[in-house]
Amino acid sequence: MKKSFGPKILVYPTPVWMVGTYDKEGKPNVMTIAWGGVCCSVPPCVAVSIRKATYSYSSIVERKAFTVNIPSETYVAEADYFGLVSGKNTDKFAASGLTPVKSDLVDAPFVKEFPVIIECKLIHTVEIGLHTQFVGEILDVKADESVLGEKGVPDIEKIKPFVFTPERRAYHKIGGYLGDAFSIGKGIQQKQQS
Repeated sequence: MKKSFGPKILVYPTPVWMVGTYDKEGKPNVMTIAWGGVCCSVPPCVAVSIRKATYSYSSIVERKAFTVNIPSETYVAEADYFGLVSGKNTDKFAASGLTPVKSDLVDAPFVKEFPVIIECKLIHTVEIGLHTQFVGEILDVKADESVLGEKGVPDIEKIKPFVFTPERRAYHKIGGYLGDAFSIGKGIQQKQQS
């Protein structure tokens, strides 16, 4: 029997992403988000949902750009810290010892030490309620060569991203390989066709 929890944000897993922006004066800022994900294949897009009360909100609206920075497990403390303080009062890069790098494609910084960076141009803004969803068209994905796999693309086991569980307010590692997508289910498909 399943227990009902009502309308809650109990989605498993949610990402741990850092959204990079510049404020009005050009100061780099980064904030932690968990409300985000892929929202379109063509053009390639991601969506991030942010409350208006955040310092990053007005920066995205003004600059029409942001970066999505995917940290490795090594940076879990910094990722948590970026969500604890406001960039309005704190230079998060200076406090964390991490390095902001100016994107050459969008008007936003990224975190040099994080293994995967997604540079986005703002193309849609959707007012939902407490959060505003910003849809960013992906102009480029940059990955450290050290996290590339055999086929020359980012390898999740080398990136070592981590996820957030909203109800426990906890971070978790990602487990191991289960099987190839669009392949592991073919046995069931073949049974259906027989």
